[in-house]
Amino acid sequence: VQRRPRVKQHPKMPKSKLTLSKTKKKGREQKENIVNSIRDAVESYNSVYVFNFENMRNLKFKEFRDQLRSTSRFFLGSNKVMQVSLGRSVADEIRPGLHKVSKLLRGNSGLCFTNMPKDEAQRIFNEYEEYDFARTGSSATETRLLGNKMATFRLHLICRWSPEEFEIYQEGLEDSDIESS
Repeated sequence: VQRRPRVKQHPKMPKSKLTLSKTKKKGREQKENIVNSIRDAVESYNSVYVFNFENMRNLKFKEFRDQLRSTSRFFLGSNKVMQVSLGRSVADEIRPGLHKVSKLLRGNSGLCFTNMPKDEAQRIFNEYEEYDFARTGSSATETRLLGNKMATFRLHLICRWSPEEFEIYQEGLEDSDIESS
């Protein structure tokens, strides 16, 4: 096996690092803006829902969000940033009971602030289903016929908070550490 000769760096030439990406890190300022936006939304909307999603499709989610733009505001992003903005314990929550919401922000989840009546919000989330083609690496739901949409983008409500009440929708979450803090 023949090896390529190494090019020697001239001792007087500075070593330079070449960055190929043009993206900038999300700094403290942007995180503070998100925290402030979430805190403003708590004051502006009647209730907060935590939802999770499966088979996320950005375009489909954007369409869903646009349908509800007049009554709702959505936040997706770092769970920790969203938790900090709501308060992670009784001591630092911005409204009574909101720390329970932040404890349920984990995995693929987001926040929906809305002025819709509770039953309407539940109906919209529960009925929403969009089919799309599966992505590379996902398991086939049937023998691989080309042209079949096998991935289903769904949103599931986890809990609802309003100044009057806190409800958990998914089974098994009641036993988590929500009540312990």
